[in-house]
Amino acid sequence: MTDQYQSAHMHSFSFLTDQITKEDLENVLQKFTGNIMQVPPLYSALKKDGQRLSTLVKKGEFVEAKPARPVVVYNLTLKNFKPPLFTLDVECGGGFYVRSLVNDIGRELSSCATVQELTRTKQGPFTLEEHALSEDKWTIDEIGQSLERCMLLLQAEPSRKKLKTELPEEHTRSCEDK
Repeated sequence: MTDQYQSAHMHSFSFLTDQITKEDLENVLQKFTGNIMQVPPLYSALKKDGQRLSTLVKKGEFVEAKPARPVVVYNLTLKNFKPPLFTLDVECGGGFYVRSLVNDIGRELSSCATVQELTRTKQGPFTLEEHALSEDKWTIDEIGQSLERCMLLLQAEPSRKKLKTELPEEHTRSCEDK
């Protein structure tokens, strides 16, 4: 996996029917692995005329679907299958929409499928297991140490994008400047 912004997700989904077999689902998953074309969902942060599609849809405005675009699915694994529920592990590149994947899987199986639960387990250099701070460690010291470790990871990223919260050096001030 060379895409430094790949992410992995664990998802629970459900089908409208429980007539779908494990073999049916596993065969369909192969179609959604590798370089695929994906239509983003209408309820998304993508913008039309400067406004999020989801905001426009909620206002009742007609929103045309964005055209399909290329995305990468490195790995797509069925983890659990108890009809009508199933769980997938997805490793994908940036710009990928899990809701679109689930919708496409349901359509491919002549059914409907919906997302029940979604957990992002990795984003860039960060993993849920290694970098999430458990609630019992929510102290100023622990949070500060965690942030320092995370900043080191971000600095190690070769093509790190500037965070929206960062300001140019001439606009930054320390507590001592006040």
